[in-house]
Amino acid sequence: MTEPVVLAAAGAALILDLAGPGLPRVVHWGADPGPLDDAALRALVTAAGGDLASAVEGPTQPVGSMPLLPTQWDGYAGRPGVTGDRSGQWPYLRLALDGPVSVSEGSVVAEAVDETAGVRVRSELRLDLHGVVHLRHTLTNVGTDVWTIAALRTVLPLPEQATEVLDFTGRWGLERVPQRRPLGNGTHARESRRGRTGHDATPLLVAGTPDFSEAWAVHIGWSGGHEEYAERISGTVAVLGGGELLEPGEVRLTPGQSYSTPTGYFVWSDAGLDGLSDRLHRMIRSRPSHPHGPRPLTLNVWEAVYFDHDLDRLTRLADLAARVGVERFVLDDGWFPGRRDDTAGLGDWTVDPVVWPSGLHPLVDHVRSRGMRFGLWFEPEMVNPDSSLARDHPEWILATPGRLPRPSRHQHVLDVARPEVADYLFDRISALVTEYELDYLKWDHNRDLLEAARDGVAGVHRQTAAVYALLDRLRARHPALEIESCASGGGRVDLGILARTDRVWASDSNDALDRQHIQRWTGLLLPPELIGSHVGPSPAHTTGRSAGLAFRCATALFGHAGIEWDISTCTEVELDLLAEWAALYKRLRVVLHSGRTVHGDVSGVVTDEAAVFVHAQLDNPTELRQRRLRLPGLHPERRYRVTRCWGADAELPDDGFITTGRALSTIGFQVPRLRPEQAIVFEVRGDE
Repeated sequence: MTEPVVLAAAGAALILDLAGPGLPRVVHWGADPGPLDDAALRALVTAAGGDLASAVEGPTQPVGSMPLLPTQWDGYAGRPGVTGDRSGQWPYLRLALDGPVSVSEGSVVAEAVDETAGVRVRSELRLDLHGVVHLRHTLTNVGTDVWTIAALRTVLPLPEQATEVLDFTGRWGLERVPQRRPLGNGTHARESRRGRTGHDATPLLVAGTPDFSEAWAVHIGWSGGHEEYAERISGTVAVLGGGELLEPGEVRLTPGQSYSTPTGYFVWSDAGLDGLSDRLHRMIRSRPSHPHGPRPLTLNVWEAVYFDHDLDRLTRLADLAARVGVERFVLDDGWFPGRRDDTAGLGDWTVDPVVWPSGLHPLVDHVRSRGMRFGLWFEPEMVNPDSSLARDHPEWILATPGRLPRPSRHQHVLDVARPEVADYLFDRISALVTEYELDYLKWDHNRDLLEAARDGVAGVHRQTAAVYALLDRLRARHPALEIESCASGGGRVDLGILARTDRVWASDSNDALDRQHIQRWTGLLLPPELIGSHVGPSPAHTTGRSAGLAFRCATALFGHAGIEWDISTCTEVELDLLAEWAALYKRLRVVLHSGRTVHGDVSGVVTDEAAVFVHAQLDNPTELRQRRLRLPGLHPERRYRVTRCWGADAELPDDGFITTGRALSTIGFQVPRLRPEQAIVFEVRGDE
């Protein structure tokens, strides 16, 4: 097929020129232009789709199209879509189509080859029903000796009006901090060599118009080294792209071997950042593996007991958890041999017979007798030097002999890509899941993978693929098991790990003020039901900041809610308030975990039938006056009843008030001035 093709869904579109001689060229990525007959489409491609090579001598027509893998042969002087070599030769590929391009409903598949270099590439592009582009490439060595890949990237072009870029940075305890700047000539790149996604990783790299009313974004679904970038090179089209960040010599393909990129997720919106989130959340919720059913209210005991495991104390916590309405009880770090602090025991995945002489059964049985599910913490990819495993199998550490990496948190990385290591972890974890009928694993990952190599060859790619395979194997054996991705908080939040897990722990900080920001920006990529969000103590253990219980509860409500606090220290009033909040969460979660997230004067989640909004005062305002709040996202012609369901007194009638969605979004209603770190939660229901 050589005619141009339009892929369109949910108001978004890609227009591809399939004429060759190389891989399909993207003429347009953005708004759906509507129906085009063949003549109109060909005329549009001719007018808007000049190729990159024409820029070399000075373009005679607009340079508006780009091959799916831009190279120097195409006239592109920026980051090439593919680089590699065969013993130093043929670093510059000249890919020509090999056979017709396959076009089916929403998808395009093309194969191209450079016979001289001995390289074949298969490109697969799909625009899903939600308007999200899924793009991946597979490179196969069809030569007679080794081909070493330096980079294989997923790339789409940006229009001229995308002049600013937004991304995120952060650290442990304060993940996903936004930063925004102009997109001028050059490359704005975010790279992670941490061997995991990283606390400073950006969930999306976004390019947009100056007011961000129109935006384009990319996410690379990979949990190892990765890059996302925006690039504008003088004289040619700007791009948004990314891929796995490979170390030298990390992927060497023998004849016949192939390497596939992680999926690059590309999303366009003409409704700002909320529009990006809406498309991504719909896509994520449509996955067969997406957790369905009510997300259980969880109590995790980490900040209650740390390593001090005592059956009486923990059963007391379980009793109180049941009283306030908790549905899942999770025993965190400290249950295995020698684990009285973080210096010993990692890797020895058996229950400590000293602390737990009868195993975990007394606690598990008690938790279940109170109507709660039971979960357990693991950190399978790591090992303490002070452990039986490290003493028995020092060769299982991910390291080159004689070059042990620098320890971090008193631990090293296990080489999960060794089959014997993966088998050991699978057998030990599976045995515990079976013995205790575990409902849930908190899967932690508490250090970066620095100098991660085996026998001198970089190993992050192998390690990441092996961890994915281990998770897939466990889920196949225990299909009802839920797994949380925790990496010293939010250090592994990406769609690669979330293809195999059921939620992420957004941050080790339960400071409600910081959590307001962390959860808001984690939610740019993920829907609320995938974001673990717990009520912690006051003052917060990570920051020492104090906040009222109502504010902490309001913050935790807008995620997969839980508690991480020694609630045996609570007063009766606090326990009653937690019980009231737990009941509210259970009533509202059908809305919170299915609706569209919106932001404006307030933040909220909106469905066709109802909505939940929070008005939170996060700082000390300059103006000491009451505010009028407008509620975004409601149907303009529908009538709604607005009631206060949590937090500070909003001076509403006991049964709220009724008005239209248009009035609520354009005029709003007045609420009293809040003190810093106060919040009001409003429930909005369609009124018939």
